[in-house]
Amino acid sequence: MIKCASCHKVTILDFHSLPEGVTKVTGFCAQRKSSSGPDVAYRVAKDAQLSAPTKQLYPASAFPEDFSILATVKPKKGSQAFLMSIYNEQGIQQLGMEVGRSPVFLYEDHTGKPSPEDYPLFSGLNLADGKWHRVAVSVHKQTVSMILDCKKKITRQLKRSAHPIIDTKGIVVFGTRILDEDVFEGDIQQLMIVADHRAAFDYCEHYSPDCDMAVPDTPQNQDPNPNEKVSAS
Repeated sequence: MIKCASCHKVTILDFHSLPEGVTKVTGFCAQRKSSSGPDVAYRVAKDAQLSAPTKQLYPASAFPEDFSILATVKPKKGSQAFLMSIYNEQGIQQLGMEVGRSPVFLYEDHTGKPSPEDYPLFSGLNLADGKWHRVAVSVHKQTVSMILDCKKKITRQLKRSAHPIIDTKGIVVFGTRILDEDVFEGDIQQLMIVADHRAAFDYCEHYSPDCDMAVPDTPQNQDPNPNEKVSAS
């Protein structure tokens, strides 16, 4: 299930009921401060198929030019797959976040920029080592930064247009790319898109704090529209 909480924050994979191939498991923290139990995460099997129209995530607004992608994930050790992909109306992939060894950030605006050979590659990072990771991606103007586990930051050039457009008339696909054989397998606790490039740098403070801290009761973590839900297929 995919939910549009607001135009400011879009939470992906907020399951109201578990679809086929998805089970509930213990998340990032086995015991969190001021909580009655562990964090809740979801184990995604290879046969899980999750997608939804992009317009249901952004029903009344355009996709933001500058934004953050925030994820708390534990991919299967040694795996290499796209965590999420956004396609336009013609079926062209516009946005994608790959998790694995040397992850790739795929971005292609309405003019086709950047070209595939210029997609940012984050070599030196391994997200598929069988451990939990807090991954934050910040897209701002002509740069994209990946912050891993609130400590390591790598910034790459993003050769996109001055006023890029991401089409919202297509679909969002979780865990793979259309026609890809590789699919995401592993555990995921959180995946969201925030219409603020600065959110990535505050991820571990406002969204996914350490286990000895309570989850902050901030506007970012509140759901102003809990009844607006979209079933994934």
